[in-house]
Amino acid sequence: MKTSHKKLFKFLTALLMLLFFLTGCSKPKEINNKESKDPLSKTNFFMGTVVSVSLYDHKDEAIIQKAFDRVKEIEDEVSINKSGTELDKVNELSGKEPVKVKNDTFTIVKKGLEYSKLSEGSFDITIGPLVKLWSIGLPEAKVPTKEEIVKAIPLVGYNNLQINEQDKSIFLKQKDMIIDLGGIAKGYTADEISKVLKDNGVKDAIIDLGGNIFAMGQNPNGNPWRIGIQNPFETRGGLVGSINVKDKSVVTSGIYERYIEKDGKRYHHILSPFTGYPYDNEIAGITIVSDKSVDGDALSTTVFSKGLEQGMKFVEKLQGIEAIFVTMDKKVYITSGLKDNFKITNTEFILSN
Repeated sequence: MKTSHKKLFKFLTALLMLLFFLTGCSKPKEINNKESKDPLSKTNFFMGTVVSVSLYDHKDEAIIQKAFDRVKEIEDEVSINKSGTELDKVNELSGKEPVKVKNDTFTIVKKGLEYSKLSEGSFDITIGPLVKLWSIGLPEAKVPTKEEIVKAIPLVGYNNLQINEQDKSIFLKQKDMIIDLGGIAKGYTADEISKVLKDNGVKDAIIDLGGNIFAMGQNPNGNPWRIGIQNPFETRGGLVGSINVKDKSVVTSGIYERYIEKDGKRYHHILSPFTGYPYDNEIAGITIVSDKSVDGDALSTTVFSKGLEQGMKFVEKLQGIEAIFVTMDKKVYITSGLKDNFKITNTEFILSN
């Protein structure tokens, strides 16, 4: 972590953990019926977010600890909340030389590069200079000047990110480029937690990384998990509706997560690599349902960036991926695979297709 943020981060960590336990947030975001048995749930704070693991079978605290140990490994390699990570070194040596990295860092960056190409740059893991410029979510958050944005945009470009499979090295070709894995690292981590649980015999569990949900197996009644879809006009907790899933990831991105306000205008954190400003379209929130959370994480930003019409077309072409769109006028659109699954539970919203 950068020195100027250390004290703030320690304070926020302690405060968030306290609030988490006092408000009962250790329960997963699963809307289950009264007959369900209580899980073994543990919570910790990693990678700048609250991580919760709830086991509904094989209720062994040692298994959860193994999962948390795995998260710690990943955090030590790529977290933006720590200094001296491998990702820090890659960014510091931008324009100078390639950096050999461990498997986690290389795998996440490689996957991020794949989605950067798939999205044609609307999702770009080299967006770090713009993220740093806005600093949304940090004390120094500000609305940059047009001149500052114009200066930062040329530093963003996945085509200047080079990876080498043979020696597991990463190279940013241009000086002052910055890789930011905030749009994909949580998804990768959720998948890794799932692997740890499966390796230790767990079949039924809920994994929650700050709202990135991975629902393993089924609930104690033998039915699919019923997962609530976040209301993008409220802080976490308010819902639009729900879907039933089994062995699926459910990831939501939206305007509710992080933002700043200036002169009565709200600027959310999902930035366009092309304009340097937050994406401004009809979408308030996007939820991606997928087999792997790493895909859902990257796609939630990618699809948000494309808007409703193009986003729908984009998702419909992807095998095994479904999406829920919530627009600014409180209408809900779903892809074809969710026609008999998604249910509106909030009368403020209307299902439009």
